[in-house]
Amino acid sequence: MTKKQTLIQQLVNGVLVLAVIGLLGFLSVRYKSELDWTANKRNTLTAASVQQLGAMPDPITFYVFAPSGAESRRAVEEDLGKYKRAKADIDIQFVDPSASPQKVREFNINFIGEVVVEYQGRRENLQATTEQAITTALQRLAYSGEQYVVFLEGHGERATRGEMPDGYARFAQALKDKGLKVQGLNLVKTPSIPDNTSVLVIASPSSKLFDGEVELIRNYVKNGGNLLWLADPDFPAGIDALARDLGVEWQNGYAILPEYQILGTGHPGFFAAVGYPPNPVTQGLSMVTLFPLARSIRSVGAEGWTAQPLLQTSDAAWLETGNIESGRVALDPTDIPGPLTIGLTLTRQHAPPKPDTPADAEAAAADRDSGKPRTQRVVLVGDADFLSDAYVGELGNQQLGLNIIQWLASRDAQLNIDIKKAPDTTLYVPGWAFMTIAGVFVLLLPLGLLGYGVVRWVVRRRR
Repeated sequence: MTKKQTLIQQLVNGVLVLAVIGLLGFLSVRYKSELDWTANKRNTLTAASVQQLGAMPDPITFYVFAPSGAESRRAVEEDLGKYKRAKADIDIQFVDPSASPQKVREFNINFIGEVVVEYQGRRENLQATTEQAITTALQRLAYSGEQYVVFLEGHGERATRGEMPDGYARFAQALKDKGLKVQGLNLVKTPSIPDNTSVLVIASPSSKLFDGEVELIRNYVKNGGNLLWLADPDFPAGIDALARDLGVEWQNGYAILPEYQILGTGHPGFFAAVGYPPNPVTQGLSMVTLFPLARSIRSVGAEGWTAQPLLQTSDAAWLETGNIESGRVALDPTDIPGPLTIGLTLTRQHAPPKPDTPADAEAAAADRDSGKPRTQRVVLVGDADFLSDAYVGELGNQQLGLNIIQWLASRDAQLNIDIKKAPDTTLYVPGWAFMTIAGVFVLLLPLGLLGYGVVRWVVRRRR
């Protein structure tokens, strides 16, 4: 090969190498591949957050209050970048607090690095930029107006305030985190159900309601109100007139699950739902839910209402009508054989009443949706313990409870949106391990290096 041919070959090789490098650079910019090995994939946007963004068609703006060059800017930009990649019309604006004091006051900024998210003119200040904090804030901003979940009180129902194992304080806080308002209602003190009630909750009253209270609840349902009715087997379900209106029959007794030893629930009266009948409330819910001591419910039919099972046992289960305290139970002729329906949903098309006055007619005309029929929703579950503070954190109980309330409040886009906390964000070190680490790095390692240096110095001096 001549010198000229060698030179040409080297030039061709150089051009090819440059072309390959340029192509790789182009591909690295055009296409991106990432691997997330963190627990709960916290560095990757979850499907729940993507679903939430899909339910928000309008632009979202994040305001980051941090001075130019601040380290917090880069960290926040990384956290918000995941959302921007999933939704093109997300805008991230950096604001220097020292240069915009008026905006600091307007947005009620309390510390450097604080982030404010804005959607449809509604704002919320974020204390952190974790996925759980951001997506939860987006859930609250997704709905305009205030939706109240009203809990009936005064008859031994589950309390939404105070730390008690059988109370609903933790569940009430979870509802607030989703942007819902929680309010108690004693019909004896306030004999009316507020007009802004999105969902009325009857959480297993242990004493009988007055006839007037029953009529108020019946009228609320008759006028299209959405209802969650929980009834433990320990007390009579009561409110028989309301049950007749809904076309349901609460069955007295305790659901017995003979497969409890296989499932490991520890008690034959603990129902573990490992699968769900087709129902919009549980569609997409893959978590097991636990119901301690449940009763069954039967749909007998009522005009206009469509019943759909929400929770069902296996064929092997039965409703024990006798005493279960002895721990010895068996299917007797007086018991009700399975499968048992533990939860039930009811729906019907409800047309609002015609306006009584010209003023009402004018208001209805102004609201284009006021005269249209809408779907009224009711959920009945034969157990109230599954949402109590003692059990709401078990398996998928809280998610099922949130799904029920959000479905009743017609927030269908929010179903099954729950961002789990990553378990590896904090490191717990026992006292003995902390002392060992401190002893090795603070004492032994420096002394070892010093001793090694002294020995080397002595050896070199002797030479």
